[in-house]
Amino acid sequence: MADLIEVVAELSYLGIFPVLVALNAVPILVPPTWIILSSFYAVDPTLDPLALALVGATAATIGRLVLKQTSGLFRRFAGPEQEANLDAIGGYLGKKRYGYALASFLFASTPLPSNMLFVAYGLMKARGAALYAGFWAGRAISYYVMISVAEVVLLPLLDLFEDRLVGILVADGMGVALVVLFACINWKLLITKKRIGFTRPKLWRL
Repeated sequence: MADLIEVVAELSYLGIFPVLVALNAVPILVPPTWIILSSFYAVDPTLDPLALALVGATAATIGRLVLKQTSGLFRRFAGPEQEANLDAIGGYLGKKRYGYALASFLFASTPLPSNMLFVAYGLMKARGAALYAGFWAGRAISYYVMISVAEVVLLPLLDLFEDRLVGILVADGMGVALVVLFACINWKLLITKKRIGFTRPKLWRL
C-alpha cells in the first residue's frame, strides 16, 4: 500500500483525485480519507495542505454521491414500516431550511467515517445540493486540520494497515449496526410526540 501511494503521489493532485473518488464510493472496508490524504502529504511534503484538503473534499463528495445513489437501490428491500420511517425523517430534514446542509456539515466536520451517513441518505431518498454543499464544507475543514497535524497523529502507513485492520473492521461493523438502528427508529413518533420508539427490527424483505 505504501508503494502504491508513492506511485500515485508522483502524479500529484491528478493522481490523488480518482483514488479518493473510488474509495469514497465504497461502503465498507476502506480506511478513512483523512488518513489517505495525510499519507500523501507525508510522502510528498511539497503538496499544499489547503489544496490537498480541497481536492480531498471534492473527491470525497463525488464518491459519496455515487455511494448514496447506489445505496438507494436497496430501499426496495426495506419493509413498509422502515420505508415510512425513512420518509418521515427525510421529510422532516427536507422541510427545514438548512436541515440537510447542517446535518451534513456537522457530521463531516469530524474525522468520523461518513460512509454509513450516505448509505442512510440513500435509503431516505435524500435530495438537494444542500446536503453535498454542507458535506463538502465540513470535510474541507476537517481534512485541512487533520493534514496539518499529520506528523503528530499519523502512524507509519505499513503499521497502520497491518495492525489496525481490526479497528477498521470494528468501525465498519458499528456503522452498519447504526444504519440498522437508524432505520428501526420510529421517527414519526419522535418528531411529532417527542417520544422514542422502535419499529420491528426486521429491516429487509428476505
